[in-house]
Amino acid sequence: MFPSKAWLQASLHAGSRWLRPARPAGSARHAAASLVPIRVLGPSYRERIRAHLLALDEGDRYLRFGYVARDAQINQYVARLDFDRDEIFGIYNRRLELIAVAHLAYGDAGQSPRTAEFGVSVVPRVRGRGFGGRLFARAIVHARNAGIGQIVVQALSENAAMLKIARKAGATVQRDGSESQAYLALPPATLDSRVQQWWEAHIGETDYRLKRDSKRFWDWIGGMQEVRKGVRSGRLPTGR
Repeated sequence: MFPSKAWLQASLHAGSRWLRPARPAGSARHAAASLVPIRVLGPSYRERIRAHLLALDEGDRYLRFGYVARDAQINQYVARLDFDRDEIFGIYNRRLELIAVAHLAYGDAGQSPRTAEFGVSVVPRVRGRGFGGRLFARAIVHARNAGIGQIVVQALSENAAMLKIARKAGATVQRDGSESQAYLALPPATLDSRVQQWWEAHIGETDYRLKRDSKRFWDWIGGMQEVRKGVRSGRLPTGR
């Protein structure tokens, strides 16, 4: 038995109040992001992250890294990802493809305030759905709970989408020619922020497992259909 879509929606609704992005200090208001299951990615997902970044075209690589990263440079970046120190977040579609990835890189513990740098990439076909902003909101909660006092976003001045996300969260943006830096001061962690992080992690894992089980089921159905076609035609699949 696979959990129904109605069951998942009821579960998501029950915890929706914990999924509203926290309001950073100094922000008069922070629009609530739509509910999007986000999963924390570990070392076993390094190759999926690599595939996501390598699929970006030159323009997207330029906006994500500040330069047109070649394949070799992306491979080096992915190889250096420190999953023990930093946080990597991902959004999956129903085919378990990573359609958005965010990297929250923590600075040195000796900094005052301790900072974290945020970067995000979203595949073109799903842009405009608020995934970048949702990932930023998730990063804010994690950073607060990790004792981070400030999130920094370094972006090209022409990267209007990223700078809009930062401003909407209450960040101060400073422009220096072709580059801009956004600084978002964070309040200390609270019980609400810790429960919010726990609930978002629960929703992300539940969503991923449902998608994984659904994909396995439909892959099995597809395989059975191929076998049936093979039987009817007298040619069974060879598995090659």
